[in-house]
Amino acid sequence: MSHHLTQAVHDCIAACNDCATECYNCFSHMAQEASSNDCPACCIDCATVCRLCADSMARNSSFYKEICQLCIRICNWCAEQCAAHDMEHCQKCADACRRCAETCHAMAA
Repeated sequence: MSHHLTQAVHDCIAACNDCATECYNCFSHMAQEASSNDCPACCIDCATVCRLCADSMARNSSFYKEICQLCIRICNWCAEQCAAHDMEHCQKCADACRRCAETCHAMAA
């Protein structure tokens, strides 16, 4: 657990928090819209795990690697769901999910 608050950890925490924010924004726009896939429901799961992931890294949890692995899976799923929509908020969410998954990948290794 020697990673505590290195630049990589700060970057990953920022990516997780940004992803959660974009997911909540996407959800707020899509909540009343008809969707042919799991958007906006995926946004709630993704935002929740992203916040958990950021918190686990900030406190140097013994389980941060496992939480990062789960975050990668959920971010990839959410990115796929949101990218299927043309709306700007969905595209921004998908991009944030991809960035988060990428930074979590380095932390989960």
